Amino acid sequence: MTLKDIAKEAGVSISTVSRVINGNSSNAASKQMQDKIWKIARAGGYVPNVSAQALKQKTSKHTRHHSIACVYARTQDAQNDAFFSTLTRSMEQEALKEGYIVKYSFSAIDIHNPVTQNQIMNNEVDGAAILGRCDKETLKFMKNHFRKVIYTGLNPLDADYDQVICDGNAVASDAVNHLISLGHSKIGYIGETKNEIRYEAYCNTLKKHRIPFDKNVIANVTGCSEGGYEGAKRVLERSSEVTAFFCMNDITAIGAIRAIHECGYQIPSDIAVISMDDIEIAQYISPMLTTMHIPIEEMGKMTAKILIDRINNGHTLPLKMSLPYYMAKRESCP
Repeated sequence: MTLKDIAKEAGVSISTVSRVINGNSSNAASKQMQDKIWKIARAGGYVPNVSAQALKQKTSKHTRHHSIACVYARTQDAQNDAFFSTLTRSMEQEALKEGYIVKYSFSAIDIHNPVTQNQIMNNEVDGAAILGRCDKETLKFMKNHFRKVIYTGLNPLDADYDQVICDGNAVASDAVNHLISLGHSKIGYIGETKNEIRYEAYCNTLKKHRIPFDKNVIANVTGCSEGGYEGAKRVLERSSEVTAFFCMNDITAIGAIRAIHECGYQIPSDIAVISMDDIEIAQYISPMLTTMHIPIEEMGKMTAKILIDRINNGHTLPLKMSLPYYMAKRESCP
């Protein structure tokens, strides 16, 4: 597959595809179109012409293309998940600069599929990146089948792997603390609860401030817009006292906001909403979403850099990089 083929299928110019693939401009196309271009490139097995690039640049550190794999530990459909699609795109762009391609990707659930297992065993890659919270079974599988492994996410791993982390516990705690500082004491939680660091932070922060735990304002739902919608509806049917929601991510919050409006409440005067990630759409919904900004693109970039350095024996000890975050204050929460 060539840039021309990708451009034709995506319905854009070759120059647009080139800028997206080579990471020359973050404004080359919309986020949706960038995701579409990367999806087409991966499906078609696109490999950049490194020799041509070397002639153009007169120098090149690489004589052949190396490859890496991605494992989506928390989602089966990364392309429709704003967090993971952004993370992957950033990682792919950085990898291409170093002469690497993402040869294939799969989810933790796919590991149990014989077809995927056969693909992993028959396709050599130089290393692999685990994206998102990972269980022990997946870690064991990765250790057995990949020589160089890195993990990136919000949950630090108790394992001797390179890691790029944005501390989900601290991020979630600060979000709930902000709601409490505004005078809220009946704070609902919408999102996953099992082995979820954000939920644990929510519970611990309430306890720290001696705020009673109320199971009626907890909605254990998947972290998606449908989950957020159903979760908020469920909580509002059970309790009329809730004055704020902490949602596990922005997509969940967007669904919750719709439900809150449908139930006749105003945001933020009746109910405040805060979440995590700060994906692009967060600032375009109404009201604009207050959220904890996670440096997703930088996480992807550093994941690729550290993995490639590991592959090239640039370091031998496990590295753990912790990236900063901040609150993006908007309309849904003062």
